[in-house]
Amino acid sequence: MQLARIAAAPLTETSVRRIIPYVARGWESKSVESQQDDAKSVQENRARLTPEERSIASRKEGLELSRSRVLEQLRSAENPRYRKLLEESLAMLDQQITQLG
Repeated sequence: MQLARIAAAPLTETSVRRIIPYVARGWESKSVESQQDDAKSVQENRARLTPEERSIASRKEGLELSRSRVLEQLRSAENPRYRKLLEESLAMLDQQITQLG
């Protein structure tokens, strides 16, 4: 009976302020749980790889991180010479990633 009265009560600014932190925490914990599951599956997949495959995967991951860093720098670069250097670096990284498969 008390739940029906709470559900039927109009939402006020005070009641919303009391509810929102709980909702936010619920979404946040789901996100954290999802990230932990993703990390666990990556670890399990790596455990099944041979040492050579792990080395290639690690190298590829490093190249992809470098690529994202170069892309970020390219977005903010204004000097034409620096932009050209970054574009050449990006092309080289793309080629190396492609070669690794």
